[in-house]
Amino acid sequence: MPWLSTLMGVSVLGALGVTLVRNDKLAKQFTLVISLIVLALTVAMAVQFSPNGDTPQFIEDHVWIKQFGIHYALGVDGIALVLILLSAILVPIVVLASWHDAEAGKRSVRTYFSLILVLEAMMIGVFAATDVFLFYVFFEAMLIPMYFMIGSYGGAQRSYAAVKFLLYSLFGGLLMLVAVIALYSIAGKGSFQHADLVGTIQDVNTQKWLFLGFFIAFAIKAPLWPFHTWLPDAAAQAPAGAAVLLVGVLDKVGTYGMLRFCLQLFPDAAKFFTPLVIALSVIGIIYGAIVAIGQTDMKRLIAYTSVSHFGFIALGVFAMTTSAGSGATLYMVNHGFSTGALFLIAGFLIHRRGSQYIADYGGVQKVAPVLAGTFLVAGLSSLSLPGLSTFVSEFMVLTGTYQRYVVPAVIATVGVILAAIYILWMYQRTMNGPTAESVKSLPDLNAREKWVVAPLVALLLVFGFYPKPLLDVINPAVKDTLSSVSVTDPQPAVPVAQEGQ
Repeated sequence: MPWLSTLMGVSVLGALGVTLVRNDKLAKQFTLVISLIVLALTVAMAVQFSPNGDTPQFIEDHVWIKQFGIHYALGVDGIALVLILLSAILVPIVVLASWHDAEAGKRSVRTYFSLILVLEAMMIGVFAATDVFLFYVFFEAMLIPMYFMIGSYGGAQRSYAAVKFLLYSLFGGLLMLVAVIALYSIAGKGSFQHADLVGTIQDVNTQKWLFLGFFIAFAIKAPLWPFHTWLPDAAAQAPAGAAVLLVGVLDKVGTYGMLRFCLQLFPDAAKFFTPLVIALSVIGIIYGAIVAIGQTDMKRLIAYTSVSHFGFIALGVFAMTTSAGSGATLYMVNHGFSTGALFLIAGFLIHRRGSQYIADYGGVQKVAPVLAGTFLVAGLSSLSLPGLSTFVSEFMVLTGTYQRYVVPAVIATVGVILAAIYILWMYQRTMNGPTAESVKSLPDLNAREKWVVAPLVALLLVFGFYPKPLLDVINPAVKDTLSSVSVTDPQPAVPVAQEGQ
């Protein structure tokens, strides 16, 4: 069965079906059903995946543009699989959370929900593509539905935020397109297939230029400091559901691309630029956290926490140890759940009060204890509290980085302390203290909103205590990636005593 094409096909056909439905309520219900079908199919595919089997799996390969050797080629390894699962889990949650988002602005409900399904298809495609040109097509195509979701359904400054998001992303995409064409020409393989291109560029200087073309595009998409400035505006102006997909999934394409393309296609250049990338990552961790502390807008604060978190992910990728690489991949998944929960609960709060400013709240815990409690769990996950899923990811990144780069790992741990400041301070100012007059009649989470938050909180707890199912899938893929870069884990400083000694 062509699993990956089926997933995308169901989403695209579902989006078309939504536009044909004349009743808004029925359109929303239809979208939710389609997203749940995609989730069920994704889980069924994941069950058949063999972590230690061939790489990639679920292969589909059809000639697309014969003259240039471009193929419609799909397949997944463990890294791509968990990110596709992340996408499939978040979409129905976002659909349910966004039930009244389009109605609030008196805009087309059917268009909004059809855009979500189109975006889902693009997200699955970008992680599944094994042809570099096809990857580029999905990489750029994702911009279209997200641009309209921000620009048509966002806040007061939505047009500015949407255009800024688009221009930054297009600039990075054009750089990558130049690098893709150059890679194809220099390799001389007559193919854009990822497997055919690995190891073909031997000249180190050529690798460096091509690496920069890919890396800058991915650094903008991630976003990695100092390419991050579009994110706070986009996330603050986007509807809560769109912000979840933007930060929870789309931005992961950047760090996924670093791991999949920068390391494997240009291994020597990756090693050359590693000190620079690690420096940018550490700066991003500290900078994002400090700026988050000073924010007065709730959604911008959450956006800046993501700048800090993406610094951890990039650090794990370029530390080039199995522990750090697996931790970075796991962080991509867990960050999607924790930040997704934060954005959605903040969205519920903002929808009730009508303000994104932290100063307009206070004492919400007394009138909406369930909302406050779930907000606290999501916040504690964001600061990597032990027992919640992001702790495992962050711990693996830091310990894996420490094996090779001691000073950056030590500095990066300061970000953990700063995270406690910005999360707990935001919680204290919004949920604790005297109840503000403007929130005294604030309703607690309703049944639909509890169904939105409950799966995310459950996943944060389950993978906090038992991340093994994800790591069993991720570890072999990361080892395979690092082996193609000719990188091995450093030996411990003190030899381990042999058994019996």
